[in-house]
Amino acid sequence: MSVAPSYLETPQGRRIAYHFHEGFGPGAVFLGGFMSDMEGTKAVYLEEVARAEGRAFLRLDYSGHGASSGAFTDGCIADWAADAAAVIGALTTGPQILIGSSMGGWIALLLARAMPQRIAGLVTIAAAPDFTEDSMWAGFTDAQRAEIMEDGQIALPSDYDAPYTITRRLIEDGRQNLVLRDPLDLPFPVRFLQGTADNDVDKSVALSLLDHARGPDMRLTLVDGADHRFSDAACLALIGETLRDIAARAQA
Repeated sequence: MSVAPSYLETPQGRRIAYHFHEGFGPGAVFLGGFMSDMEGTKAVYLEEVARAEGRAFLRLDYSGHGASSGAFTDGCIADWAADAAAVIGALTTGPQILIGSSMGGWIALLLARAMPQRIAGLVTIAAAPDFTEDSMWAGFTDAQRAEIMEDGQIALPSDYDAPYTITRRLIEDGRQNLVLRDPLDLPFPVRFLQGTADNDVDKSVALSLLDHARGPDMRLTLVDGADHRFSDAACLALIGETLRDIAARAQA
């Protein structure tokens, strides 16, 4: 039986759904992907790991996602990063370990840049930084670019559910929040996890991120044959082990 989420009203007036339990620190925060929610396999698994160890844990739905308020098509990268920052700021104390999946990896990097003093460590899973520009916009045809600029949105097919509706606002806001163009300092333990069979985020993105970012303790782990979901038993175990490793290093 699932437990009903709690809610936080953000300064922007958005109602954000979350699950949080107290525990020792550093706490862990799971940041989900594009059109995903906090009930996914990785989020629930990591909460179970944290509970078993007595670690504080937070998972949340960005606005327009899952149980939170708002329409998905009204949101953008800056909004979703602000949602996460608001919940982290209101509920957690001390430095946190951010675990970002896909778009959540981009959100985690934005948070790390905005409030490095609150970050104890960072784990990304198939991180998709700058995807609105480097994947979506770069992959659009001239006709698709014209449609999104003139009509304000475009529907793209999805392998997971209903078609994605990509808005002009999402694209234009994404350009204001790119992390691979300017220096990216990550002054804490960082682990990038990436599958080699990921059809949504190529492993070259993970390699570019590792090459671009600067930090004293960064590692990239490529998992042969793992896809974008990164949710089979072996991948979940690796994520759990990585969280424990980062936590140990952060406390050392």
